[in-house]
Amino acid sequence: MLAGTGAVGRATCAVLLVLGLSGSAIGQTLPPYAKEANLSGPRFGLTLLADGVVKKLAEREIEVGPHISQFGWQFEKQFFTRDGGVTMVTEWVALVGGLEQSVVLPSLSWIVGVRTRDGAEFGIGPNITPAGTALVLATGMTFRAGAVNVPVNVAVVPGKSGTRVSVLSGFSLRRR
Repeated sequence: MLAGTGAVGRATCAVLLVLGLSGSAIGQTLPPYAKEANLSGPRFGLTLLADGVVKKLAEREIEVGPHISQFGWQFEKQFFTRDGGVTMVTEWVALVGGLEQSVVLPSLSWIVGVRTRDGAEFGIGPNITPAGTALVLATGMTFRAGAVNVPVNVAVVPGKSGTRVSVLSGFSLRRR
């Protein structure tokens, strides 16, 4: 036997086995570190509300029409590597809707998704509003002009009381 039959011998064998097998792991090339870009900025747009959503809000004494304006801020982080392929995106979108109708309808979404090199994007996550909680599905395109990004997104929020569809845009400055 290599180092005896006791606990010390078994530990020595285990250490030698780990060291012997770790040589191939040490020889592997490490992937590049991910980099991060802050793409936060203002957002504005329009949300179309299904009749059921309008009725649900009316039950809570919030009177609005079937379409409301949206204004807010998107806190966005993009994670990417040097190869420049698909990037991962996480964003918090805080909006206030209905101001043109003298109503304040807050909305908060957390979206996790992907963006291609060409700016096409898709994401999904939870959404919380006075109309209830639901899942938001978002897609869009980010257009770039130098350091300025101009996103155009469509978000669909299907819920028990009906579907909400938002079209949002805004801008952000590309910075690390």
